[in-house]
Amino acid sequence: MSRSAAGPEIERLIQLLAKLPGLGPRSARRAALHLLTRKDKLLEPLSDAMRIACERVATCSVCANVDTQDPCAICRDAKRDASVIVVVEDVSDLWALERSGAVSARYHVLGGTLSPLDGRGPEDLNIGTLVDRAMAEEVTEVILAVNATVEGQTTAHYVTDALSETGVRVTRLAHGVPVGGELDYLDDGTLAAAIRSRTAF
Repeated sequence: MSRSAAGPEIERLIQLLAKLPGLGPRSARRAALHLLTRKDKLLEPLSDAMRIACERVATCSVCANVDTQDPCAICRDAKRDASVIVVVEDVSDLWALERSGAVSARYHVLGGTLSPLDGRGPEDLNIGTLVDRAMAEEVTEVILAVNATVEGQTTAHYVTDALSETGVRVTRLAHGVPVGGELDYLDDGTLAAAIRSRTAF
């Protein structure tokens, strides 16, 4: 039976850190020790930042992004193309697209995907408000930027059907060979998608 080398407060910190994505028990112990041995420079500022985030961060009532203001900075940005809505599964996907700088449109976060095995149906996703937003006169296109998983594609089909009465153009991200990818290392599904989505050269 293993014994604890630290008090209950430190063990609680380790257990909470271990719940973060990418951190297991060992990584959480290393992170906790790093924070505790640099209390003034790391632990206290991190604690303050987390407290402030907990108090101020809210979900945007328009797109379901997280920000310290509602509507969020993206929804309030007048320079963005209001005629295009990019639909993503989660906020992390929104942040990834923003990092790429590939699009300057508005977003809509679904809050997951349809997954009957996990008990997630259409009523659990943010689809109704998407349809309402798509009905707005200025919206002409909805880009489905969902993952190329079974659940993601099922969700994309459901959302496409839900948007059919709005008259907006529904598009999706291209699938296929990644930039810098070598054909020999790609899986069969990716190669097949690349062939189906081929374009003029």
